[in-house]
Amino acid sequence: MGIAYKRILLKLSGEVLAGKNSHGIDQGTVQNICRYVKECSDMGVEIGIVVGGGNFWRGRSSGDMDKTRADHMGMLATVMNSLALADALEQLGVPVRVQTAITMQQIAEPYIRNRAVRHLEKGRVVIFGCGTGNPFFTTDTAAALRAAEIGADILFKATNVDGVYDKDPHKFPDAKKYDTLSHSEVLARELKVMDAAAASLCRDNKIKILVFNLEDPENIVRAVSGENIGTVVS
Repeated sequence: MGIAYKRILLKLSGEVLAGKNSHGIDQGTVQNICRYVKECSDMGVEIGIVVGGGNFWRGRSSGDMDKTRADHMGMLATVMNSLALADALEQLGVPVRVQTAITMQQIAEPYIRNRAVRHLEKGRVVIFGCGTGNPFFTTDTAAALRAAEIGADILFKATNVDGVYDKDPHKFPDAKKYDTLSHSEVLARELKVMDAAAASLCRDNKIKILVFNLEDPENIVRAVSGENIGTVVS
């Protein structure tokens, strides 16, 4: 099987790692996702991963808490998820490094762009924790930023829907799915692909986005192979 993309940035939501539970980490789900990440790595794809923290903490629903502090807690949640992914990948024999945007050197490497690129070139999966390292920015924005920094061919946004719709397909049976969109259309129509900061960053740096469903994790391999799944934003 050939590959359509040499270097990818895979964005995973924290909720995905909880599996059927609403909270925490479901080990079976994590291992299943990592099996297909390994398959892509074995095909010669260079893989960076950004993971959210919503399975542990959602800063925006933290009530009266200071927003900066709530976002810092969310960043710590992404580190727990990053370590869980790293552990599952290592158990499968995949070389992996975790880099965090906030220094915690006993746990992970600090994020250094050149070092991250070197790891990728050597066939290591690099997992980026702590989002951008700044409050008020989502992990979607972190994924767009890291994709730009490492020169990824594409940003894979793995979600719980099979593409981009004009409205929530879980709530509206008549929701219309788009096969292709431009970044400007995403922004103009305020489509919920990712937040506006992330979409703008992708548009300005000409980063292609593929939105697809992760309920079947084999979709990661299909996406890498260039199969027609999900919605392409370019």
